[in-house]
Amino acid sequence: MSIQNDIRTSKDDLRTISTLLGDALSQFAKLFQNEIDLAKAEFGEKVQKVSGALGFIAGGAVLVIPALVMALFALSAALIAAGWSQPVSYLISAILAAVIAGALFAIGINRLDTRNLAPRETIRQLEKDKDTVKGMVR
Repeated sequence: MSIQNDIRTSKDDLRTISTLLGDALSQFAKLFQNEIDLAKAEFGEKVQKVSGALGFIAGGAVLVIPALVMALFALSAALIAAGWSQPVSYLISAILAAVIAGALFAIGINRLDTRNLAPRETIRQLEKDKDTVKGMVR
């Protein structure tokens, strides 16, 4: 009877081990799916940030033209009235408008910085999951 009892116990142990292994694989699959969902959500947020930054760039591009025209006319007229020559007054007006346009473009491009677009939360969560899996395997 001792041998039969050992055989039954080992069969029960094998079923228990296979059940545990199946549960662990199921949990890993759920974990992986959760990470994919997190990455999708974070990617969606990053796309919104890029859209907003592109909106600033487009706004800067649209406003640059009237800003250039108005700055050129107003400043040039004031400088000419002050006694400056026309070419110098037009050059100064153009430089001022270019500085304003450059500031608008710099703001938009700064918001497109790749460090701000990285899915940090997903990366952090994947690192935690990796550590958890390592702990479970040990």
